[in-house]
This record gives sequence, C-alpha cells and structure tokens, in this order.
Amino acid sequence: MRYPIYLHQADDGSFSGFVPDVIGCYFAGDTIDDAISDAQNALDTYFEYMSEKGEAPVQARTVADHLSNEDCTGGSWAYVDMDLTKYDGKTIKLNITMPQLLLGRIDEYVNSHREYHSRSGFLAELARRELSKHS
Repeated sequence: MRYPIYLHQADDGSFSGFVPDVIGCYFAGDTIDDAISDAQNALDTYFEYMSEKGEAPVQARTVADHLSNEDCTGGSWAYVDMDLTKYDGKTIKLNITMPQLLLGRIDEYVNSHREYHSRSGFLAELARRELSKHS
C-alpha cells in the first residue's frame, strides 16, 4: 500500500517530514532519498508495534485527502510503498473456488502491477480496502 508522506527541506539542505495518516510518525534524512528511506523504516517500526498489539495497520488515504491540513503547506509530497502482509499475523493457507477466466484476469493484473507481489497479496489488499470502508 502506498502511504503519502509530507517533506520539508531545511536551510542546511536536509529533509524531515511526517506521515499524515499515522499520528506521531516522523522521519528525517540528509538527502530526500535518506528521508524517504527513514519514513519507510518509521512506518515499519510503527506497524510492527501495532501488529504485536493485535491491531491492523492504518489505511492510507490519498494526498488529496490531506491538502486541507494546515501542517501540509510549503513542502513536497512523496509516497512510501509498504507491504502490509507481514503485519497481518500468521499466514494461513486456504483453498478457494473461482471462475477460471476471473483467475486469469487477476493473474494478468498482478503480473503488470508488481506492487501486489502475488495473487494472494492482491486478494488480501482488496479485502483490506473493502473492510476498511466498513470499520
């Protein structure tokens, strides 16, 4: 899942910022690449902590959802891609039945959208999105 991050450049050229969807999640780096990497590490640490408490990761919103946030002025936006499957607890294998043509379309989509990593990752991500709409 792609999480929007908000960055500011300091007078010394370094970068810092925060993840608007995760309260208290801050990051920094000497370069923009270092800051983005630190944002990913900060999210990883936070999601691991939440997983240990038995809580699911916060659902990412879009940049457009944050544009009215007064803390998000004068900086830049970027995204951090997080694989949320590792925070879902133990993996359980299951068998499902699905029409062959639908399965083929899913496989084609996953192959051209590598952010899903696998068929299972794709189905899990869609389930997370749908469930987050109703929680």
